Amino acid sequence: MANNKKGLGRGIEALFEDNEVSAAEENVQEIGLDEIRPNPYQPRRTFDTKALEELASSIAKAGVFQPIIIRKPNKKMKRYEIIAGERRFRASKLAKKQTIPAIVREMNDEEMMEVAVVENLQREDLTPLEEAQAYETLMEKLSLTQAQVSERLGKSRPYIANYLRLLGLPKMVKEMLQKEQLSMGQARTLLGLKDKDKLVALARRTVEQNLTVRQLEQLVSQMNGVSKNKKTGKKTNKSVFVRAAEDQLQSKFGTKVAVAQSTNQKGAGKIEIPYLSDDDLTRILELLEIDLG
Repeated sequence: MANNKKGLGRGIEALFEDNEVSAAEENVQEIGLDEIRPNPYQPRRTFDTKALEELASSIAKAGVFQPIIIRKPNKKMKRYEIIAGERRFRASKLAKKQTIPAIVREMNDEEMMEVAVVENLQREDLTPLEEAQAYETLMEKLSLTQAQVSERLGKSRPYIANYLRLLGLPKMVKEMLQKEQLSMGQARTLLGLKDKDKLVALARRTVEQNLTVRQLEQLVSQMNGVSKNKKTGKKTNKSVFVRAAEDQLQSKFGTKVAVAQSTNQKGAGKIEIPYLSDDDLTRILELLEIDLG
């Protein structure tokens, strides 16, 4: 569990509101662009080139209207770090500006990270993969559980869990998701494929044939097939009750869950819950309220 540190215990909304710019109340300074560096905790990895060029053109003609917010240098860092306003910073460099209007704040690493994530999430301009990586960063750097991230950001635990599952996709599929060739719904459906060796090929087919989520669901279902008894090779027919139980378990754990019925003993069977990584296993254990210390 993370210790309560300055700024983090006040609630995420209060922390974010503290970083709204009020030029009337704070001193706006002209800071050299070469004295500033991007926020190392910025979750957004890609910036729309065309949009940046348009903003740069506007800045070249009229300047920057809204000051950026930057973090005051300390013993560990020699340059200012951007808290909010990296697009304006990048566009100003494109416009060949030497300085940018800025408001200087003092902030620790934990606050910097949390504000960076929240600012981008509130603007809703992250790709699904960037959003997933942002949640993972909060968990790793601040030693938070999924439940704590969920509470801080005002999102449900299944919502956070579904995004974190995307990090278990193969690298090539992640690239498709990052480039928006695949949607969040398509990526989540691909995760349901049992034979992970076929996942990349199916992702390519999805993009090439422009498959809908519904069409992809049908394909994944066909490729997964009906379970067979390993000894007899016979197909096992699952009851309506068992299938309903599988659906409920999958919804709870955010992953493919299989309920297998035994043909040797009436009423016997087993539940299989696959996981994609150590973090995913920890997530499932948290849902089961199991603490391994």
